[in-house]
Parts: sequence; structure tokens; C-alpha cells
Amino acid sequence: MGQEDRSGCQPLRLLALDADDLKVISAALQDAIAHVGDIRFEAQARRVTILFNRYRWEGGECEGGSGERVCAALQFGDVSRVRQRGMTSEDPGALVSCMAVDFEPCEAPGGSVLFRFCHGGDLRVEVDCIDAVLADVSEPWPATRAPDHPAEIVPEEV
Repeated sequence: MGQEDRSGCQPLRLLALDADDLKVISAALQDAIAHVGDIRFEAQARRVTILFNRYRWEGGECEGGSGERVCAALQFGDVSRVRQRGMTSEDPGALVSCMAVDFEPCEAPGGSVLFRFCHGGDLRVEVDCIDAVLADVSEPWPATRAPDHPAEIVPEEV
């Protein structure tokens, strides 16, 4: 049995080894916030680590009805390249909010993990295979408000 936090929930610990596993991590990271400076690519170690302020969708509502947030670390191994679009690395304090994490396969088992952030930025992490871990690394705290945004409309491909 794992250790429960003060709200009675287990801290989240997820492992992703394929695209289906990555969908679970994507759901857990919806509306997670990160500082651009907390996105680290260690080229020699072939690893990307991101520290998120994650909304606990699985936790339900707490006092005040706005839910909880928790610090969570995400790490990908077997990373060959990282590219960004629409994000500024000049301000490490700039915030990005994760809307989804997708996988675009290429030569199996590799592909690109695409982080889609609100306001149009994305981060592409090219991997030799999916090898990811997401873990809560702090106690949860009451969120100031629950995420509230309209469903994103995805245009059809031409």
C-alpha cells in the first residue's frame, strides 16, 4: 500500500512505455502549469525533465470547491532532440499551460512527443522510444480556482 496524502488520495506515479500509456499522462497533465525555466534538456544524458504545477483532476473538490494542485515531475528518457515553437526561452519565469501531450510515431518504436500549450506554443521531444515517468513530488494544496476554458476546436486537416 502506498502513502496517502492529507486529502486521502495516493500521490500519482505513472510510467509510460507506449502511446496508450502516454494518453493517461496527458490526461493527468491537462491544465498543468510550468515555468519555461523548469523545462530542462540534458543532451548528454538524453533526458528531458519538466516540473509542473499539476491540477489534481483525480482528487475531486476540496474546501472552497476549487480542487487541488501539486508539484509533479515528468521525465522522458532516450531523447534525441528537443524543439520549441511559440515559447520564449529568454524569460525563464514565463508560464506555459499544458493542454495535451500527443505522440506522433515515426520509425518504430521512436517518434515525437508533442506538448501542446495554450496560446499556441508547443514543445516537440524526439524520442527513440517512449520512456516516461510522471510523479507527484509535493503535498497537494488548495487551488485558487479550478481550470475553466472552452473546449478547443481542432481544425480538420486539408
